[in-house]
Amino acid sequence: MSSWARRRFWSEVHIAPGAEGYQVLLDGRPVNTPARVPLALPTRALAERVAAEWRAQEERIDPETMPATRAANAAIDKVRPQPAPVAAMIASYAEADLICYRAQAPDALVAREAAAWDPLLDWAAERFGARLTVARGVMHVAQPEAALRALARPVKRMTAFELAAVHDLVTMSGSLVIALAAAEHRAPPEQLWRCSRIDEDWQAELWGEDAEAAALARGRERCFLDAAAFLDDLSDHR
Repeated sequence: MSSWARRRFWSEVHIAPGAEGYQVLLDGRPVNTPARVPLALPTRALAERVAAEWRAQEERIDPETMPATRAANAAIDKVRPQPAPVAAMIASYAEADLICYRAQAPDALVAREAAAWDPLLDWAAERFGARLTVARGVMHVAQPEAALRALARPVKRMTAFELAAVHDLVTMSGSLVIALAAAEHRAPPEQLWRCSRIDEDWQAELWGEDAEAAALARGRERCFLDAAAFLDDLSDHR
């Protein structure tokens, strides 16, 4: 049974433990990924989130309203067969991390970036032993190899489900440090998202908000927050 049938074909959604994790059942039948692999979730909390998405579907299935299901599918079908390349791609964001590239002017923007980003760099140095170099302007600056290796270590230890979530965190924010801070609950995800938007928010304040850019930003924010919630559910803290 494919997870992505066009029309809703079930009445009841339940969760059941299985040999490989928790399964979501539609009228007693387990959901599969698009690759027809059982959609087995590692924690009950995540299974409950996925089940809620299936319950919320109306006449037609809308994948855009099912971020946890899509992330779980990606973890199983795309990440699990090749975790090392995915981890390497995620870790590579440290080579040009957003929060290492600072404005040269005006002073108010320079101060705003420093207030938001310096604590994150200090945290990365303390938590992982990774002291990244800060640059002024957009010219690339090579980061210390020791720092890059230090930031890659926690990424390489992640499960396929964690990698799927962190992939979205890092690609939406442009920062591996911000993504790791979200993964380790260094700050609320909403605050970390705002940290990734310092420059864009400054431009909007200065020149006014562009409707198309604002809509795109809202979509990226939603993806970032959904990924943070997905990652949080992997701890099954509830």
